[in-house]
Amino acid sequence: MKSKVFGFLVLLIAFSSCVKKATEGVEVVNVTTFEQKMKEPTAQLIDVRTSGEFAEGHIPNSVNIDVTGADFEQKVAGLDKVQPVLVYCKMGGRSAKAAEKLKALGFTTIVDLDGGFSSWSGEGKPVE
Repeated sequence: MKSKVFGFLVLLIAFSSCVKKATEGVEVVNVTTFEQKMKEPTAQLIDVRTSGEFAEGHIPNSVNIDVTGADFEQKVAGLDKVQPVLVYCKMGGRSAKAAEKLKALGFTTIVDLDGGFSSWSGEGKPVE
């Protein structure tokens, strides 16, 4: 009995470590929902990849602010903290970091694209 319980706990922990965790106050959404939220007139769309990645293709009307850049916090300071901020990267890892930073800086509505630009382009959505 103990081994069954232990085995179940191991599986539960292993599974939960593979699931992308949303930071409290950050909404992780699929491509369809992200696209709908982009239509909100106050939405601020941020691509947090490098400038090289951004130049290779990005979601139309997005602004490039590299989350790994030393000036990330300085650049996001120009955004409105109470208006929705939609973030994406290539696959979702860097945008999760950006979302955490934005939350710590006092942004109130943060939306992260699950699967990032890869999911967006993979579904045939518009790219510039």
